[in-house]
Amino acid sequence: MIETPLEFPSQGTTCRGVLYTPDAEGRDLPCIVMAHGFGLTHASGLAPFKEAFCDAGYAVFAFDYRHFGDSDGQPRQTLSPGKEVADWLAALKFARQLDGVDGSRICLWGTSFSGGLVIAAAARDGDVQCTISQCPMVDGLASLLGVVDYAGIMQAMRLTWHGSVDWIRRGLGMSPRYIASAARPGELGMMTAEDCQDGYVPLLADNALNYVAAGVSFTIPLFRPTRLASKVTCPALVLICDRDTVAPANAAAKAAEKMPNSEVKHYPVGHFDVYRGDALAQSIRDQLEFLGRRLPV
Repeated sequence: MIETPLEFPSQGTTCRGVLYTPDAEGRDLPCIVMAHGFGLTHASGLAPFKEAFCDAGYAVFAFDYRHFGDSDGQPRQTLSPGKEVADWLAALKFARQLDGVDGSRICLWGTSFSGGLVIAAAARDGDVQCTISQCPMVDGLASLLGVVDYAGIMQAMRLTWHGSVDWIRRGLGMSPRYIASAARPGELGMMTAEDCQDGYVPLLADNALNYVAAGVSFTIPLFRPTRLASKVTCPALVLICDRDTVAPANAAAKAAEKMPNSEVKHYPVGHFDVYRGDALAQSIRDQLEFLGRRLPV
């Protein structure tokens, strides 16, 4: 792959990413715009997808959200679903103007939390050619109820307490209150199911950190891209992990049903299994088959 570091503005903040192309010929290629999920950077475990898409002849523009990774934004590690949707729209606008990219042939690609973000971005943009959502978090309220189910009501109350402290601290101009993005059962963290710590931490790139400002515990339940799913009229591939502890599979299935032109694939695995082994290989095959029909090179 040819790698070209790039930067673009999003609501006054500089975001950074990398354009990956299969060669240096400068052809107008269909482009997959890509970013990672909750608190992660595009360098965190997405290389197999980038390589597979480039090998198939696609350009890939992968970026980091503001406040994370190589992008600007202070304070660091503060996650806002609304701002991240805006970053998606800014990245999409930027990608459409890139040399070597056919701006009329764009796919939005997201996984986990970004699997829901691409639904919101595609609904708001209205002119992307297709979307791919892998193990998508499409209903923040359902995810919160999932936390209560596997960790108990006290864990939800702990998250609420630390989230309140974070908002108060930031409102007073102080540094954020941080908590782990992923932790072991019984520990304080946004994701603490049995598979979260061992699934999330190995994905972390050098520019990714396993903590996030605690105030996100208030905004996650309000982020429900499933409400916008019916507005995603382009071809949409939804890849569902049936044993998902982070992004409830039934919520993803309901969101897919609302999309008038969706296709669904089910895998009998957990949320983090799709980034490795047989599940990863099958997911990539399914995605390439979908792209071959919906966004041919």
